[in-house]
Amino acid sequence: MSSPTGKRELGWRAVILKNFTRAIAAETRLTVVTDPDQLLTEQEMLSELRERGFDLVPFDDHVAFRFAFESRYRQVWDRGEKTNLVVVLRSPSGDPDSLPFDLLEQAKRQDRCLAFSVAELFPKLSPSVVFSLDRSRFQKLHAAIEHDTPQMGEDQTKDFILRHVFEIAPETIKTDAGLLKVLLRRHYRGDSFPPALDEYFIRQVSKGGRWKEWPLAEIVPSRPTFLAFLDERWPYFIRQVAAGDRGTSVGEAATAYGLTYDGPTELPFDHDDVKIYIDNLFQEGQLTPVPGIAPASLPDGWMRMGVAGTGDDDKPLRFSRLMERLASDLPTSGADHRLWVDYAQTWAEWTALRWDIGDSKTGVSSASSDDLHDRIETQFSDWMQSEYASLYNLASSTRPAMVHHIPHHLAHNFTPTGAASAGSGSPSKHAMIVIDGLALDQWVVLRNGLAQTLGGTAQIEEDGTFAWVPTITSVSRQSIFAGKMPYEFASSINTTSTEPAQWKRFWEDKGAKRIEIGYVKEGKGQKDEDFHTAVMVEAENPKMRMLGIVIGKVDASMHGEVQGTRGLHAMVKEWAKEGGIARLLNSLLDLGFQLTITADHGNIDGTGIGKPNAGVIANTRGERAHIFNDANTRANFTKKFAGSIEWPAHGLPEEWNVLLAPGRSAFAKKGTSQVGHGGIAMEEVIVPFVKITRGER
Repeated sequence: MSSPTGKRELGWRAVILKNFTRAIAAETRLTVVTDPDQLLTEQEMLSELRERGFDLVPFDDHVAFRFAFESRYRQVWDRGEKTNLVVVLRSPSGDPDSLPFDLLEQAKRQDRCLAFSVAELFPKLSPSVVFSLDRSRFQKLHAAIEHDTPQMGEDQTKDFILRHVFEIAPETIKTDAGLLKVLLRRHYRGDSFPPALDEYFIRQVSKGGRWKEWPLAEIVPSRPTFLAFLDERWPYFIRQVAAGDRGTSVGEAATAYGLTYDGPTELPFDHDDVKIYIDNLFQEGQLTPVPGIAPASLPDGWMRMGVAGTGDDDKPLRFSRLMERLASDLPTSGADHRLWVDYAQTWAEWTALRWDIGDSKTGVSSASSDDLHDRIETQFSDWMQSEYASLYNLASSTRPAMVHHIPHHLAHNFTPTGAASAGSGSPSKHAMIVIDGLALDQWVVLRNGLAQTLGGTAQIEEDGTFAWVPTITSVSRQSIFAGKMPYEFASSINTTSTEPAQWKRFWEDKGAKRIEIGYVKEGKGQKDEDFHTAVMVEAENPKMRMLGIVIGKVDASMHGEVQGTRGLHAMVKEWAKEGGIARLLNSLLDLGFQLTITADHGNIDGTGIGKPNAGVIANTRGERAHIFNDANTRANFTKKFAGSIEWPAHGLPEEWNVLLAPGRSAFAKKGTSQVGHGGIAMEEVIVPFVKITRGER
């Protein structure tokens, strides 16, 4: 977070950053940090370290680290060039003796072996509770602690965090509307609470038998379950309003109406503290409008988002509301990456709606929509050039900031078969489905098509993550299956043929057996039923636990699409309607798999500004990105294409000299329009990260 002056508010970070000044960066070249609590893996911290001249590299295993060090740092030092490397040990043991001897001795000689922990930063709080918090919450926690704050135990720490970080005082919740407001605020913002904090909150609000009929254990920790709880009660509310007989079912149990989730049938959706959230959730497509009720028949405007009418009469209103929010909520420079993910999801709903109803029926001119789009891309491009380099070392356990974090995120709860069998229950099974080229707005189209075809107990949890730049398949998709940054697979960066081996190697390193790991890629032009059969051959293996799947339909259609984004949306809508993708997902869910759906990159409809006449000079050519063999050649073409961006080699092989097309343009014949990818437009970079599970109800 930045202050009004533009400078970062260091807060809790100041204790650590005093050891990383620009003067120190100029005098030393190596620091070893023991960081078992992952304090350095936070966006603001990483941005500040980078600005002060320090380059962070995590030490997760000997082989990967030695490769990174020898290829990216040893050679620089041998040439006499300056760079300051921070080696971070993030394992729980945090034993510096596991480092290569030569590096450890060098750090010791310069007194640059450091250690930081939650217990030292927040000595008055229970370290186990603080450790479970997302690091983005630390700034608010630090600001709440005063000099006279007493020493706290576990429950006291939980209470302190609940009040001062999440602004929740359980004893003040007296009514159904009060409880609903707290849950709506939490789940609308996507706040991630540690399980121990959820348990404490439920215990506190349940004192005296309050809300014993509510399924708190289900709807408090789970956003999809909470939204499902609201979704099946909204029709009762809205039909009563339309009929003018509110209150007839007050106090009646949900079971009397055949509802899935326990609790009262009627909720106070029209309470002032509640309805603003409900309105926004309908705008964003997170709740399901009731069909067959005309918006004009309802007394209040906010309710009209929650009905589908008899045609498309509700859509222009929803479109204009979303557009107003996009115009007013555009993240500023220095924003946390999560703000951009949330913003991109709202933008995706707006874009999907735009091409669904057509510019002529939105009530907004196409010029106004395009102007807003250009504003967004300009702001996002500036942010990417400033902040993107801080993302790839972020922690992956709670939410993967980048696509190569996804397998690490899945591995966070992975237990090898031998260890799992010693406990209760069966080992978990995961299927990671990468839909090549699926942008967030196209995910919205696909999700809407799946709404009626997935099993009724399927729960969808939507989020987003950042692709690798340049946003091309061989770079970004390979990073997903390898769980690595692109420079770590430099020898295969121009191909995707090594993905099966990369995927298997990743999981074997985590303790999985080879027979438990599978990979299936859709063949070019392969029929849905044949692909389904191929996936089932792997999925039905009783030993299968980690299944990687690649679907290529969207990317294949993109490169031949002549109707732009509108045409691609139509293709995805038809694909969902045909039912092949729903059948595949349902089959995997039926087999007990937890599903993760993501993409390696999105796409954008770009206008041609001409093509670099690169001949054999460029290693890789694309509509939105060119990669050159040397910096001088790239510089020459940069001059020829005004506004083009020389992208730094963040996480890439050093010999990759990337040139990106600016804004919504493309390296194509002047004036032509085509859908492509490779650049840093928001719809290319922020891709879906979706979890689908099947409940037991």
